[in-house]
Amino acid sequence: MSHDEEISNNSGNRSFENVLQSYLSRRTVLKGGLATAAVTMTGFAPAALAKKNEDGDWFEPSGKGAKKNSRLMDFEPVPNAEGNGPMPAISRDYQYHVLIPWGDPLEPSGPEYKWPPSAADQAKQIGIGHDGMWFFPLKKGKHGRSNKEGMLAINHEFGGNQHVLGKPDPESLQDVRASQHAHGVSVVQIKEKKGKWSTVESERARRIHVNTPVTFSGPVAGHALLQTPNGNIPLGTVNNCANGYTPWGTYLTCEENFNGYFGASNLFGSWMFETAPDTQQRYGFSENGFGYGWHLFDRRFDLSDPDYRNEENRFGWIVEIDPMDATQTPVKRTALGRFKHEGIALAIGKGNRIVGYMGDDQRFDYIYKFVSAGDWKQMRKQGKSPLDEGKLYVARFNDDGSGDWLELTIDNPVLAARFADQAEVLTFARVAADLLGATPMDRPEWTTVAPDETVYCTLTNNSRRTVANAANPLAPNNDGHIIRWKDSDRHTGLTFEWNIFLIAQETHGTEDSYSDPDGLWADPDGRLFIQTDGGQKDGLNNQLLIADTRTGELRRLFTGVSGDEITGIALTPDRRTLFINTQHPGNGDPSVTNFPAPLDGVTVPRDCTFVITRKDGGIIGS
Repeated sequence: MSHDEEISNNSGNRSFENVLQSYLSRRTVLKGGLATAAVTMTGFAPAALAKKNEDGDWFEPSGKGAKKNSRLMDFEPVPNAEGNGPMPAISRDYQYHVLIPWGDPLEPSGPEYKWPPSAADQAKQIGIGHDGMWFFPLKKGKHGRSNKEGMLAINHEFGGNQHVLGKPDPESLQDVRASQHAHGVSVVQIKEKKGKWSTVESERARRIHVNTPVTFSGPVAGHALLQTPNGNIPLGTVNNCANGYTPWGTYLTCEENFNGYFGASNLFGSWMFETAPDTQQRYGFSENGFGYGWHLFDRRFDLSDPDYRNEENRFGWIVEIDPMDATQTPVKRTALGRFKHEGIALAIGKGNRIVGYMGDDQRFDYIYKFVSAGDWKQMRKQGKSPLDEGKLYVARFNDDGSGDWLELTIDNPVLAARFADQAEVLTFARVAADLLGATPMDRPEWTTVAPDETVYCTLTNNSRRTVANAANPLAPNNDGHIIRWKDSDRHTGLTFEWNIFLIAQETHGTEDSYSDPDGLWADPDGRLFIQTDGGQKDGLNNQLLIADTRTGELRRLFTGVSGDEITGIALTPDRRTLFINTQHPGNGDPSVTNFPAPLDGVTVPRDCTFVITRKDGGIIGS
């Protein structure tokens, strides 16, 4: 998204590009080429095969492509010449069909799609801006999990007024409500029958949007920073980008560009721009936001309305949702910090502690991790959430390939001099990270954890870099790269070793050309699923590629349609069905594409999910 490319970090902290130049200049292995060097640097073993743990891993390591040291990918890739059309292209070894387009009823009995939607209908329909998602299988038999039926929790990141409402600006509160209800999360029950997936009636199905009651937990819950003079109850989640999922079976949805839905009807009367420029403007709030105009009809989003002061502090969190219980209130977990969350990848670290890795998706912002206070199983037995008690850290990357996790704590004199308590530190985590000297990154997006404990993170791009040399193509970093690291002490240590896995610019002109890496998932066998979000080189549409983490080999499995981005990764437990999304096909312009409808130049395109399988029924990615 273009909004992610803005800059709000003026801290002056040493740039990652500067650190990377120094680091790579010390590596003689660069003579073999930067991409090759990335996968041959010492310290990173090939991904080990996943094994089922005592709770039963959701993913089966057996099957086609699962043998250690075997070739991980044998599918025929989509060639460059076929990846630029008005319709999707897929490997000849695979097939797809479309599921849950924007506006389809959440359940078959719900209101049918019509454009533009009413506010009432949209609250019962699939939202727009399909992004992160996860599949939660229903139980099958005494111990198994179904590969044929489950709950799909899916984020709806954004949808412009022209696309949703058919006009550039809202003209009433009802227009605003229709836009608001198109955002948020859908939890929908889906079932496979004769090779096709579709929705079914379900008491578990629900929409969660900007006007859904939510609650807060953790260190900031109940704090004055979350209270408004109006006394209105906490409502909603918005700009839900990537996601995570927990070992106890819940969904984590991440609020990213929340600032863009606020505006100021009277800029000079806005308390924010007069009293809190060094904190709230660090989050990118402005007079008109992203042009949604919600603040003109909904006082909650008007930064000039003193009755709703602090409403903006209620957004920018990670929200936990129970996909199996529609009566459960979504919970915003404040211990994970407030910033523009792209996603969260959980791992189980030393002492059975939960560890979460997160990117803050904006130019020159940071990578974070959270470590729970104790054994997650014991905490849950005690009635505590492992996501409510623990420590939040921000990353500093050093020249020699080492790194440090810096704790965001009020016990640090540097932060104590700026903030009153830990709740303020977490609410203004970006400012705290600035003060600690964290390393500004090139739009950190999705994170994923491989079975060998290596963590991968996509850095989408940063054209604002100003220093370049022959050995380092990252300034400006127009096309992005993927970084990886391994923490000390089984994810819980305060230090890590890092290197670069892939640099997108080096693929231009090749048959595995890509740029702007975004979505990311490491499978149990050593493959890395990579999705893209941005202008691709070599005439390509956005795409899904598979990488062998042992060798760096890349193959293109799928490309979308003109003007879209490819988002979201979810699989059934047997890994023989993959769900991915197209977001804003044609940027909502029917003259560009009408997908998923046939081309006619008139029908409004609709975000939707693709269901992908191998024609031979094998493991996805193999």
